[in-house]
Amino acid sequence: MCQLLGMNCNVPTDICFSFEGFSARGGKTDDHSDGWGIAFFEGKGCRLFLDDKPSVTSPVADLVRRYPIHSTHVIAHIRKATQGEVALRNCHPFRRELWGQYWVFAHNGNLPDFNPPNQGFYKPVGDTDSEKAFCLLLETLRSNFPEGKPPLEKLYSVLLKVTAEIAKIGVFNYLLSDGEHFFAHCSTKLNYIVRQAPFAAAHLIDQDMTVDFRELTSPSDRVAVIATTPLTDNEVWTPIKPGELLVFQDGLPQQYNL
Repeated sequence: MCQLLGMNCNVPTDICFSFEGFSARGGKTDDHSDGWGIAFFEGKGCRLFLDDKPSVTSPVADLVRRYPIHSTHVIAHIRKATQGEVALRNCHPFRRELWGQYWVFAHNGNLPDFNPPNQGFYKPVGDTDSEKAFCLLLETLRSNFPEGKPPLEKLYSVLLKVTAEIAKIGVFNYLLSDGEHFFAHCSTKLNYIVRQAPFAAAHLIDQDMTVDFRELTSPSDRVAVIATTPLTDNEVWTPIKPGELLVFQDGLPQQYNL
């Protein structure tokens, strides 16, 4: 299956270190070589880089590794195709507009025979179950709140309900963000780590690379990194429980008990 990488933080931060290890899994240390993508929110704007080449050989991925784009919300994906051919239109993350904001979504898993009825507004461009699920999520939110974006508690309640229904069909790990809130749903496997003061050094699993965050941060910085499997071997990562939908804000996870 595919792998996910996300970052949410309280100040704009680059993801170069994490992406260095993550992108190695796209054909070097793992076989997720059917395309990749990454999205960076910057205010109301969103930079989106996609390529159907493996991330280890993609010139676009090389640009991202060398270009420190600072953002508070980042979603990345490396693909191992289960549904849909290897093509640019099937690369995650996917991006759509809702309530005057960009929404970005990436999925790890497989939803067999998933063909939700077309509810009208959102239609998939590609052939993946993932994009169909994204369209259904947004269509559900749009139909429940036609007047505009609701308070987070109400949005979360509807999102959790439709997520649980889709997760009954198959494996549905995903990352979703509108640049304001960052959602992470675990169906089978998803982990996170929160880096904050006192900072320390971290060493990648997939590359022999160490970064001492004490040299790069201020005491008030806080960064949450979310990944399918841990990216470092000298830090303690927290598994998200199956069925759990977390909301990350300012680098901290929150769960709403409804």
